This record gives sequence, structure tokens and C-alpha cells, in this order.
Amino acid sequence: MSKKLELFTESAIREMTRLSDQYDAINLAQGMPDFEPHPELVAAAVKAIEGGFNQYPITWGQKNLRDAIARKVKEYNGIDADGEKNVTVTCGSTEAVASAVLGLADPGDMVVVTDPFYENYVPNAIMANTRLEYIPFEAKDLHLDPERLKNLMENRPRLIIINTPNNPAGKVFERAELKLLADLCEEFNCIAITDEIYEHIIYDGKQHVSLATIGNMSERTVTVNGASKTYSVTGWRVGWAVAAEPLSNAVRKIHDYLTIGAPTPFQEALVTALNFKPAFYVKLASMYDKKRKLMMKILEECDIKYYKPEGAYYILAEAPSQFKDGQEFAEALLMKARVAVLPVVALYHDKKLGEKMVRFVFCKQDETLREVQHRLKGLKFN
Repeated sequence: MSKKLELFTESAIREMTRLSDQYDAINLAQGMPDFEPHPELVAAAVKAIEGGFNQYPITWGQKNLRDAIARKVKEYNGIDADGEKNVTVTCGSTEAVASAVLGLADPGDMVVVTDPFYENYVPNAIMANTRLEYIPFEAKDLHLDPERLKNLMENRPRLIIINTPNNPAGKVFERAELKLLADLCEEFNCIAITDEIYEHIIYDGKQHVSLATIGNMSERTVTVNGASKTYSVTGWRVGWAVAAEPLSNAVRKIHDYLTIGAPTPFQEALVTALNFKPAFYVKLASMYDKKRKLMMKILEECDIKYYKPEGAYYILAEAPSQFKDGQEFAEALLMKARVAVLPVVALYHDKKLGEKMVRFVFCKQDETLREVQHRLKGLKFN
């Protein structure tokens, strides 16, 4: 085996999903809806398959989808993009991030990620033979300390990877934070990769801001997104990267040899989704807000402390005092209540920050969440 594999472990999320299946548990460990996508989207996929869109796509993505993405990022994000030059369709947003890291960083370059992080970012950086540095979220509001960030950026990293809204923390980056980051990227010649896949799942009046719209960051940002979360099609594996032409060309070269292309019929179908009216996204955020509030109520009933998420569909919670760590707490929930959650220490570089934390997913049917409430009823941990 490659020595690189010694530097990262098997996915903790996939392991908890395996245990969830083994114990016939409700899986709140993996960010995967247990409900179907919009019927129009399903019908569009069937129509595409029956209509003959079953062979290799254009490598960068079907033209009508790239054009739809370019139109969408202009209208919603405020990013000017040309579907021919600036948009690359990938096998999920995960591949978009991987292609950007592999295409833009050389061995030995520094890559900065937040702590905690979505689990794929670190293996991506390791596979590119880069050096990782981490900037932790701090205090109850999970902010990035400006001085600490500036000191880190003075080391001139090649890349910084930001996820907003954030998985697993539920943090939404404010414009002021992004402005600081933009200023530092420009000052120290750093490229940003922003994973914005939860952009429409935001609460409490928060606003999604794309880093590429601040200052001159359109020239040094790869904006990553995808269909999985917004349209509840995690199995379709269609994502995209939007970037200035020089960055886009680097992403495309890696993507071409990494996966060739994302699934053709699903690309065709997603043109339908990208033409949904604004009301669809309002309804989506409202739906998830109700699920968030129900999940928070369940945790409160069990006296489990948590961070209130501003976006995405995860809640970071603290293992009660009688458990030595999040792993032990997750095992107790699995065995006593048949509810699977994720011990989040695997998503932290500083293990002390994450050792007591678990992550609850709430992208589930209301019936599923009420069953979780029933299974946890009467369990008091503090």
C-alpha cells in the first residue's frame, strides 16, 4: 500500500453507516436524506435515460447544464461565469474539491483547512503531497481568530479550503469574515477553494455570501457546489466548480483523467432543477428549519448540549459528562436506542477540540425524527 494511506483513516462516516445497518438503527451519522427528490427532477432523469443520454458526456459537462450553472451563479451568487470557460461539471462536489487541490497545488505546498473540516479535504491534500495547516473555529460562535488567521497566512499557503455553510459545525461565514479572508488571500497570493454545497440551507435570517464576489477574489477562487444537498440526490454524483479560466483549466485537466465525466442522464435532468423558481429554495430552507428545530427539541429533552446551527443540516453536540468521549456516547446511543450518530473527533485535527463531540444529521423525514424522539425518550444523560 502507498505510504500516503498511513496518513488518513477509513471514512468514519461510512463506518457509522455500516454499524447503523448492522444494528438496524436510524442513521443520523451520514448526511443522506431518507426522502425522494422533487417529482419533476425524477421525471427529467427518466426522460433523459429514455431519450438516449446514456453515453459519455462532454468531459467538462453537458453544455446546457454548464450554461444553466453559469446563469444560476450570476443570479443567486453574483458570480460572472461563462459556461464554456469557467464551469466544470464533476462527479459530486467532492471530486470538484479534489480536482482543484490536485490541479492547483504542487508537492510541498501548504494547504489550510478549518478545524473541524469535512472529512474528504484532508485526504485530498495528502494525495497531492501538500503540507496541511489548520485554523480552528473558536468559542460558542465558532469564529476564526483574525490574528491567528493572519499569522497562518503569512506563511504563504498555496490554497485555503473554506466550507460555508459548514459541515459539521453549521457555521455560516459572515461577509466581514470573508472580507478578511479575501484581503489575506490577495496579500499573500493564496487561492481559495470554497465549498458552498449547503448555500440554500440557511436559518435565522443569515445570508449566504460567495467569497468570489468580494474584492478581486473572482480571479483566485474556485467556487464548488453540487446537486446532492439542495435537490436531495446524493446518489446522482453531480457537482461543479466555477472559476476564472486559468484556474478552471487546471481543474479540467485533473477532472478529465480522474473521472472523465459525471453521469450524463443526471446532468441533463439537473437542467430542470436549476430552472426551479425561487419559491423552491424558500420552501427548502423552511422545511429544514422545521427539522432543525425538532432535532434541537429532542436534544434538549435529553439534556444534551449542542451548538445551534446557522446553516446546513447537522448539529454538533457534546457528549454528556458520564461518557469519556464522543465515541463512547455514540456507542451508547447505538446500543441503547438504535440511533447512529457520528463521533466527530475524526473531523478534527486538534483531537482535544473534538474528542467529546458527536454530530447529529436531521435531513430526515419528520416521521424518522419523531421515531428518534421516541427512542431517546426518557434517556437523561446529565
